[in-house]
Amino acid sequence: MAVNVNDAVVLSDVQRSRNFEHRFFITVAILFPLAVIIGFGPTYYLKPFFNTPDLPSLLVKFHGIVMTSWLALFFIQAYLISSKRIRVHMNLGLFSIALAIIVFFTGVFTGIAAAKRGSAPPGFDPIRFMIIPIGDMVVFAILFTAAVIYRKKAADHKRLMLLTVLNFLPPALARFPFEAAGTPFFFYGVPDILAIGLLALDTHRNGKLNKMFLAGTIVMILGHWLRLVLMGTAGWLAVANWLAS
Repeated sequence: MAVNVNDAVVLSDVQRSRNFEHRFFITVAILFPLAVIIGFGPTYYLKPFFNTPDLPSLLVKFHGIVMTSWLALFFIQAYLISSKRIRVHMNLGLFSIALAIIVFFTGVFTGIAAAKRGSAPPGFDPIRFMIIPIGDMVVFAILFTAAVIYRKKAADHKRLMLLTVLNFLPPALARFPFEAAGTPFFFYGVPDILAIGLLALDTHRNGKLNKMFLAGTIVMILGHWLRLVLMGTAGWLAVANWLAS
């Protein structure tokens, strides 16, 4: 049977696009853990080499294990997709839902515990700062829930999962070894600029805007900067003091 030349060209373009996406997500799955190791290396992953203080509680240690498991799971899922092991990826997706629930609650409880200890970055009040880690978990829950809902629409699902990665970058970026890293313009600005850049690149390569990617990017960026506005309000302080009581 003869193959139409135009159809062959279209198929070739689609395959090239898929190959690019597979390589891209594998790259992100590698770079994300590297950023986390740079940020948390001195206090967690490479702690014996830096002689830093002991972790303050078992909850913090457990939180570290949970987040490390999430990093590993994201890499494994990206690898399974790139190697076309879709069925295994889908089966592992059931485990990812359970792990995501644990990520959410341990993240929230760890943020509350830090405020109770009076722990916060320099220049931040612990009670007000509590909105930062809790906000991370709320935005994660929104993005991950959307990714689960759209799991049968691969284009939407993978882009939403990418945003869950960018959403978790700020805590690591804020711990990078230079002074400006602890400012919102860096630890929020970097993932926000990355998200906008990736959205633009994705739109350019595919010739159309992915609406879920756009919606997720807006949710993440608004979630970042609204926290800074709300953290000093009477409403948040009332909630934060109740949580820390």
